[in-house]
Amino acid sequence: MVFWLNLPDLSFCQIIIYIMQGIYTILLLVVANIFMTFAWYGHLKLQEMGKISTLPLIIVILFSWFLALFEYIFQVPANRIGYIGNGGSFSLMQLKIIQEIITLIVFSVFSFLVFKVQIQWNHFAAFICLILAVYFVFMK
Repeated sequence: MVFWLNLPDLSFCQIIIYIMQGIYTILLLVVANIFMTFAWYGHLKLQEMGKISTLPLIIVILFSWFLALFEYIFQVPANRIGYIGNGGSFSLMQLKIIQEIITLIVFSVFSFLVFKVQIQWNHFAAFICLILAVYFVFMK
């Protein structure tokens, strides 16, 4: 059951806040994953384009770390806001599964737009498996 269908006894305003925490968490995770994907794979495209081919590896690593800093700037608040132990909407396992789904979606869009990778049937099969993982982790 998804988080908003299994609400504790709360007032209407508290329910809205509870739902908004879940939405903010997901939006922050999306932004974090965009930075993460560029930090992890953007340098490959820059190298392919010849923009950083002559740079030493340590400079490329430091640039990726710089981008990853912005991932953490969004990731840490997302987990703090979303974690049920802090009054959020999601358990630790739910946060992790949501993170993985978002990662796969962001990476799929990135690889299609930036690297022109065609999405294959097995990618869709993997998506279905992850959707099933979401179902099972949210099931009570």
